[in-house]
Amino acid sequence: MNRATAKHLIERYFRQLTEGCGNGDCTNEICASCPNFRSLDNNTAAAKALDLFKVNAKLCNPNPSKKEQDSDLVNKMTDVGNAKENFSDVNHLTETTVCTILSFCEEEGDYSTLIHVLGRIFSNAEALIKSFRSDEPDISKDLDSVEATDNDNPEKKTPTSEEPGASSAAAFPDEDVSDQPLEVLVDISALRRVYDKLLSLDRVDAALVNALIYLTPNLELDLEYLDVYGTNPEYLNIFVVVLENTNLHSPEYLEVALPQFCKAMCKLPVAALARLVKLWASYGLTHIRRMMETFQQLITFTVVSNDYDGENLVNDDESVVAGTQCLKLAYYASILAGDVDVEHNEEDIEDPESDELTLHELLGEERLYKKGPRVDPLQKELGVRSVDCIKPLIPHEEFVNESLNDVVEMDKDFTFFKVNAETKFSFQSCPFILNVITKNQGLYYDNRIRMYSERRLTALYSMVQGQQPNPYLKLKVRRDHIIDDALVRLEMISMENPSDLKKQLFVEFEGEQGVDEGGVSKEFFQLVLEEIFNPDIGMFSYDDDTKLFWFNSSSLENEAQYTLVGLVLGLAIYNNCILDVHFPMVVYRKLMGKKGIYLDLSDSHPALFQSLKELQEYGGDVEKDMMLTFQISHMDLFGSPILYDLKEDGEEIPVTKENRQEFVEMYSDYILNKSVERQFRAFKKGFQIVTNESPLKYLFRPEEVELLICGSRKLDFEALEKTTEYDGGYSKDSQIIKDFWETIHSFGEEQKRLFLQFTTGTDRAPVGGLGKLKMIIAKNGSDTDRLPTSHTCFNALLLPEYCSKEKLKERLLKAITYAKGFGML
Repeated sequence: MNRATAKHLIERYFRQLTEGCGNGDCTNEICASCPNFRSLDNNTAAAKALDLFKVNAKLCNPNPSKKEQDSDLVNKMTDVGNAKENFSDVNHLTETTVCTILSFCEEEGDYSTLIHVLGRIFSNAEALIKSFRSDEPDISKDLDSVEATDNDNPEKKTPTSEEPGASSAAAFPDEDVSDQPLEVLVDISALRRVYDKLLSLDRVDAALVNALIYLTPNLELDLEYLDVYGTNPEYLNIFVVVLENTNLHSPEYLEVALPQFCKAMCKLPVAALARLVKLWASYGLTHIRRMMETFQQLITFTVVSNDYDGENLVNDDESVVAGTQCLKLAYYASILAGDVDVEHNEEDIEDPESDELTLHELLGEERLYKKGPRVDPLQKELGVRSVDCIKPLIPHEEFVNESLNDVVEMDKDFTFFKVNAETKFSFQSCPFILNVITKNQGLYYDNRIRMYSERRLTALYSMVQGQQPNPYLKLKVRRDHIIDDALVRLEMISMENPSDLKKQLFVEFEGEQGVDEGGVSKEFFQLVLEEIFNPDIGMFSYDDDTKLFWFNSSSLENEAQYTLVGLVLGLAIYNNCILDVHFPMVVYRKLMGKKGIYLDLSDSHPALFQSLKELQEYGGDVEKDMMLTFQISHMDLFGSPILYDLKEDGEEIPVTKENRQEFVEMYSDYILNKSVERQFRAFKKGFQIVTNESPLKYLFRPEEVELLICGSRKLDFEALEKTTEYDGGYSKDSQIIKDFWETIHSFGEEQKRLFLQFTTGTDRAPVGGLGKLKMIIAKNGSDTDRLPTSHTCFNALLLPEYCSKEKLKERLLKAITYAKGFGML
């Protein structure tokens, strides 16, 4: 049996399951007309149709009236007039054909024939594949004659990024032909002109909607079971043609036609999706933005039209899932069409592989704790990652769908992401659509599960070995020797048993009674950072203009100190603590796997960036006027100049107009990479010891990692007031509470930060702002001279009911100004 016959039989089974044979007395239990038949949705019917075909199941003979209905569904109104009048001989569309039919309909004053032809062609896959082809014979003559009648200029316009030329195959012309053997032969310019004419007419949208509804089940069948794209790569033309419809975002499409079409598009193989992404990237901003807005509309429309809960998950809504997967194509097109750097990559620090089975593997839990970053198949096919993006065509933030973020259940989504990725869709597989707050919830679940796992494994090992269980990462440190104590302890753990770093952190200050429920850890991190970033130590240099730190290339400290800094950053993320660190963005890009480049100097070394920019833009004689060579100098820790040759014998190689770009790139590479290679490698090693198994690199962009570590400097105390809870007899209407908030709002910026530090253990807002903090103000007795106190572990302020606003302000200022250390109340 040939493929065409098999396809025809499967389609008959599909129609029998979805529409029936039309016989009200049918006894065939696999026919929709049978009274005992349970109705199926299209996807289930498609799968069932294939199974019935394989076993040669019974097929009903449709009665004559049913045949007429089928004929009417496919051809709509094709039995109008003779062949000349209804254009029944048209089996595909070109711009010339459409213009001819339009002229005929205008003369007749009736557009039924046009509606008919559109319905017939757009509901037929083979017809769409052949339509609007750029290799259509004599198409230029036909176009000239049509354009001449419209008094247009018959000359062809030069293609631009916004309007490609005759063939969309012009995309990425510099790529190797062997890598791009398959052109998309669709005349995009002609297709857009046709849509412009058609979509201004009544009833055209309705015809196209009906055609798409009929077409898409067949597309799904073809792609899922018959490998049509592998047999005929021009099958992609269908999706190119349909997606040029600028009305796809309108309500009549959003209800049924577009969701079904997106589901069919998701069945395309990865190679086809990559071709589509590259094609869109070549079309420019207007097209990519329209695609992005269309899929965003579909997702939002579906989300707000339904109610989701713990039982009815948004992950199970096929329309939302399909829209998200299609939005991914627009996201990658935006990256490809923007500024991309795929070359300057940092080498990953590999973990030594062990042949021994881990306990996770013995317990069959390796899927939950599998190592290595995830790789998106489409990302791999395109050869580009989101971290490679310097500046996308459309800002990353525009791909976030807030309506979806409001309804996604991250605990369930995390399970799908880690365990059921093959059978369940997780929105974390498309992290661009999630905001940083939602992604942070996913990271939190991942970290907590690892902590509980390490605790459980410790208990198991202790039972077997007969030792006292140690379920926490315990650090006992002295305040005045915090770096030495922390360094020795963490270095021993990282060498002897690095998995202990995945336990929950528990810090104890020697001689103090504070029990660490989170607050003591916050102070530990703060004190460590204050010590490490002290300019007197010399590990980092500080820029007074940018207020940022950078690695000191001539530091006398050993690598273990830098490893400790990396460990602290990793532990802060792992234990959900915010740090007061001030690094330029290039540090986070390097942590995510990218080397520093010239553009990164703009925030890390702005003065140098400006000098190199002026060198590149200089219009005079660079060699004579600038008198630069490929030998550079910079100051060491003690202010002495250090000379460095960017090239061998660099002192003798002058910088000229011809080689100045090379000079700029080599200078930038030295400052950001080579000069601090030893220090940064140790720093990254410490960071990766804690985060190597985390989905951090997969979920977050560098600027989002900075937000995770540092929190937000923007403090919205109005938002904090709205979300604060009260206990012990206080309420938002209590006079003392009203006085308290008036006092807080009257504070200056520095005093507000001191209050935040006193109450929460950090002067930064968490991811999402102060509104996400959930502070508690509890009554701590009546009027007294005692100072307010706090439980930083729980963001709780214990506030006595002072007798006046003035006393409240005086006591509060004293408390936040002289607060350091922990004691038992």
